[in-house]
Amino acid sequence: MNAKMPDLIRAFESAGFTRVKTVISSGNVVFDHDGAPVDELERIAEQAMTDTLGKTFGTTVRPVDHLRTIVDADHHAPFKPPVEAKQLITFLKRPHEAEVSLPLEGDGAAICKLEGVEVYSHYLPNDKGPLFMTMLEKTFGKQITTRTVDTVRKCIKA
Repeated sequence: MNAKMPDLIRAFESAGFTRVKTVISSGNVVFDHDGAPVDELERIAEQAMTDTLGKTFGTTVRPVDHLRTIVDADHHAPFKPPVEAKQLITFLKRPHEAEVSLPLEGDGAAICKLEGVEVYSHYLPNDKGPLFMTMLEKTFGKQITTRTVDTVRKCIKA
């Protein structure tokens, strides 16, 4: 079950986050907070959701400046995804330690690049559904968050 966006805003504000905004209805939250490390912000956000909503959702935090840097770097370009492909960024909680031979391709999807705690991939929408997520989870585990580059751009602009 998903959270209602006004409730999510209320939870983050209750934890001291300021200028809290949600971006589209998929749980993207943009906020200001004074100087805590990313893992501490994740813990604070998850506790605030538990306290306010009675449940929590996995939380991955990235500073907006970092998002801007990785989007501007256009990590997808060297892999020449088809024009109609959806470009994705998958956010890992921690650096992936197992060796991965990339690119991995199948069913109109390609996992192209791992850099730090982000994975760059693309897929062609089809009637089979999001098979690319199975590839990503099989390779990097289930503790990941994947967004289209367009969604990340919306978060940056918020």
